[in-house]
Amino acid sequence: MAVIQSNTAVIPGIYKMCVDFSGEVKPGQFFMLRAWDKDPLLSRPISVHDYQSGQLTFLYQVVGKGTEILATLLPGNEVTIQGPYGNGFPQVNTDLCVVGGGIGTAPLYYLIRKFKAENPNKKCRIYLGFRDYPYGVDEFAAVADEVILDVGGIITDKLSVLPEETVITCGPEIMMTAVAKVVPPENTVYVSLEAHMACGIGACLGCTCETKAGNKKVCKDGPVFERGVVFNV
Repeated sequence: MAVIQSNTAVIPGIYKMCVDFSGEVKPGQFFMLRAWDKDPLLSRPISVHDYQSGQLTFLYQVVGKGTEILATLLPGNEVTIQGPYGNGFPQVNTDLCVVGGGIGTAPLYYLIRKFKAENPNKKCRIYLGFRDYPYGVDEFAAVADEVILDVGGIITDKLSVLPEETVITCGPEIMMTAVAKVVPPENTVYVSLEAHMACGIGACLGCTCETKAGNKKVCKDGPVFERGVVFNV
């Protein structure tokens, strides 16, 4: 159980929850959250938005009964968190270009903040795409070297990748597929997949996906894969 420090709406339908937590957490990992007994049946996989100073932050979208319950929790309430799960984002030794769409931007903040802290002389640019209301733009601007924003359009139409950049993307599958296709083959591209799952540790097989290397479990083998493993590019 973790004690909630804050749980507030960022915009309608998007919430930020901070809880007490101590341990090692890597960017791109996720936790299984629940604050109910039997209904709904499954815990909810939520990616890590940020982690520092014993405080774990989740940025999540209310999309069903589980996240509706999470959105009602108040500071001082307790929430069950299991994790961290997943392998997270790989170590990047080049400049970084990040492409995020909608709530898929959630795990990218911790990635960029940690990357710049460890590589102050390397560049990091981020493309942010939102259907209607943008959020988190100022926070990304505080840690990235450049932010390219699109609201209501197609963020990949603006995407231009430099030869020395590694690309990491998270968001709607259609957006990540476009990123995987438009980025030159000379650039390394990693995609972070989202999937329904019951356990987060590879036991339920609910998040199994087909890849060029056979069936993989998003929770245990991923959620981050090299683009050629999961997309036909």
